[in-house]
Amino acid sequence: MLGLGPKDFKLMFLVVVLTMAAPFLLNPFPEGSAMAQFNAGYPDLMQRFVIFGIFAIGFNILFGLTGYLSFGHAAFLGVGSYAGIWMMKLLTMNVIPAIVVSVAVAGVFALIVGYISLRRSGIYFSILTLAFAQMSYSLAYSVLTPITGGETGLQPKVADPRILDGALEAGASPRANLFGLEMGAGFEWQVGNWLFTFNAGYYVAAVVMLVAFYLSIRIFRSPFGMMLRAVKSNQQRLSYTGLSPKPYTLAAFVISGMYAGLAGGLLVAMDTQVGAERMFWTASGEVVLMTILGGAGTLIGPVLGAGLIKYMENILSKINKDILHEWFFFLPDGFENLMVELVYPFIGKGWHLTLGIIFMLVVIFLPGGLVEGGQKIAGMFKRGKDADASKTTPAE
Repeated sequence: MLGLGPKDFKLMFLVVVLTMAAPFLLNPFPEGSAMAQFNAGYPDLMQRFVIFGIFAIGFNILFGLTGYLSFGHAAFLGVGSYAGIWMMKLLTMNVIPAIVVSVAVAGVFALIVGYISLRRSGIYFSILTLAFAQMSYSLAYSVLTPITGGETGLQPKVADPRILDGALEAGASPRANLFGLEMGAGFEWQVGNWLFTFNAGYYVAAVVMLVAFYLSIRIFRSPFGMMLRAVKSNQQRLSYTGLSPKPYTLAAFVISGMYAGLAGGLLVAMDTQVGAERMFWTASGEVVLMTILGGAGTLIGPVLGAGLIKYMENILSKINKDILHEWFFFLPDGFENLMVELVYPFIGKGWHLTLGIIFMLVVIFLPGGLVEGGQKIAGMFKRGKDADASKTTPAE
């Protein structure tokens, strides 16, 4: 169905269900409860889950299939964002042209960067991509300020031409929309003590993510995907067959860059403020972590890795000492303070320490990432069921 095998279709169906039901699944705890702070079902965070999921899916097509590790993919995210914001300033606040142009411009830029960087492989390729990303960041931050806005960034203004949009009403501000439906529009549904938020911007980004995920499955299962695996396995043997790996790696690099541009365009659609920080090397490192944590070379792994990192960044980082005192209030004062002091370095501003520990544990014990962990747990249950089924009742 849809050109997918039974296993891939089940995975696609699972992702669709999880994505559409995210407002419910990410709000498991009632409002006002001590655990409500772990709810992640608010629009801004849900949008980041799916947008950075797209970013990681695209990076996985390059790194997971070909083995080429890019440290400069944030450049394409930033270029896509700048292209999108200029479409909103010059053409229309409708997100469709912004997203399309973001993908196209990021693809052209990736073609240029990839053509030069792929002349080398291994660590030299990685350093070249990092150099391009840092040059792009420096240009955006301090050189091309009339185009990028420098350190203050860009955002739509009332005075922008927007040739396809009508004049704004007095006092109104330009807002991103999809044929009139504002990305910030939505409604809340109160069910007992639970509050579920449904946001138009999230579902637009979610549908785009599902399309991107479907295309990644088709790429993985195609003859092109098989050639990329051959590149990763042994380029020398591939060359001996008479096939050059360079066109395939360049195509993978461009596709990956277009995915990053798509994520950048969606970031603009959800939050119409663009700055050069999206192109900094830490953003490139983040997508590497997402892919490895989830499982490089797997289909759903990068999405899981993106969700884990963005959850920790936005939820774990909010926990402070006051919340910890509420958690350990039942302990004697001395033990309560001791527990707070022991736990606090791993949360709040120290959430990176927890992420680093998780990353080390995954690399050491689960090289296949979260997907491998899930497969091992599923295998344990399967072996248990098989053992139960093999038992026979003795005859009386």
